[in-house]
Amino acid sequence: MSDLATMLNTAAAILAVVVLITRFRINPVVSLVIGAAYLGLTSGLGVTKTVETISTGFGDIMAEVGLLVAFGVLMGAMLQETGAIQRLVGALVRLLGADRMPYAMSLTLATFLQSIYLDVLMVISAPLARSTAAKIGKKGTAKMATALAIGGECGIVLTVPGVGALALAGLLGVPLGKMLVFGLVLVIPTVAIAVAVMCFLFDRGWWNEERDEQQQPVDPHPGDDEAESAAGGVATKTTAGTRTETPLPLLFAPLCTALVLIAVGAILDVAEMHNPVIEFLSTPVIALLIGLVGTSLVGRRAVGIERVQRSIATGFSESGQILILTGVGGSLAATISAIGLGDILGEYFTASTAAPLLMVWVIAAVLHIAVGSVTISAITAAGILAPVAPALGIDPVLIALAAGAGSLFAVHVTSNTFWLLQSLMGQTTRGTLKSCSVGVSIASVVAILLIMPLSLVL
Repeated sequence: MSDLATMLNTAAAILAVVVLITRFRINPVVSLVIGAAYLGLTSGLGVTKTVETISTGFGDIMAEVGLLVAFGVLMGAMLQETGAIQRLVGALVRLLGADRMPYAMSLTLATFLQSIYLDVLMVISAPLARSTAAKIGKKGTAKMATALAIGGECGIVLTVPGVGALALAGLLGVPLGKMLVFGLVLVIPTVAIAVAVMCFLFDRGWWNEERDEQQQPVDPHPGDDEAESAAGGVATKTTAGTRTETPLPLLFAPLCTALVLIAVGAILDVAEMHNPVIEFLSTPVIALLIGLVGTSLVGRRAVGIERVQRSIATGFSESGQILILTGVGGSLAATISAIGLGDILGEYFTASTAAPLLMVWVIAAVLHIAVGSVTISAITAAGILAPVAPALGIDPVLIALAAGAGSLFAVHVTSNTFWLLQSLMGQTTRGTLKSCSVGVSIASVVAILLIMPLSLVL
């Protein structure tokens, strides 16, 4: 089959996935499998090889990240049950003051709380964000809504243990410690710059309270108990018995320990230092297992074994779809690799690493605009370019970060986050398009601009 036919078949497969999801409302998991099957059959793999490739691709990525995603989500569910998130954000407000909170909250969400499922993270953070917004002043809602959107969305795909970052690392074979280190290096300036740009625009009049905020907003001065109650019954019950019983550092100690172990392993690997004990403990699966067991023990002390078990059940429910979606994304990526697209693209990009990184960013951005899923767009875009990395000598971590950055572009009405932020922060659709769609898009552009110089040194 000619190179042109292979590229056209790949484009048709991706377009078919988008149409199936957006036009016919077919589940993304089913759509991705159909797209992979179409691509394999039309590109000459044959029935047997196509089925084998889809199954192998699913299994390979599950072997890489299945336990990691599950452990991360379970830790997040238990931290939610203990009320740790609300208490952390409340402590930041008291420590830093309201004016610095857009930066503090966005960076905290992006770097420290990514084991929490995004929708849950938005729900439990929004009441305290509203309370802080009232203290900031007229532009408070705009700034805090932007902080929630940028911090939450960037963390999913750029920071370990965000589910998108875990999936991208597994798909591209990036060591998790390396993904953690480079993700932090990228996400911190990305979030800070994007929030600063948006705050600058809001301070210069790019926000109209009458048109961008709902006419009957929620109470802007909720007390601590009321704010937690607004986050849902679980959060209310969670915080009730733990505010003074369990120190906040102790609640987060297991998660921090896991991340430190992973980072230490990555640093020792770069330094070519070997210690069997540290290598074992810093293995991502073992490190996150330690964090999970520790979080469970601390959670039992904080809220009791019954509520910990309930949070674990919730975590399993949340992780199921994430795991399946990640797996079928791997199936499509494996099919793209099997048809030889990597070799074909390699012939076009041999002189530059910038072109494929920009290409993966654009593909992820277009997919996200059409489909509305950060995870689907990131995994699909990364899968297309994954085979090209060895031929060009591009570090796979750059492809992972570029795909993640592109998948952030234009969070809009197809995204659940968009509507959550509209209702939780008391914004109109017009206001949410500013704070969420524009804010996260700026972060997407900032991220790819920061990734490009990294390609010169990696």
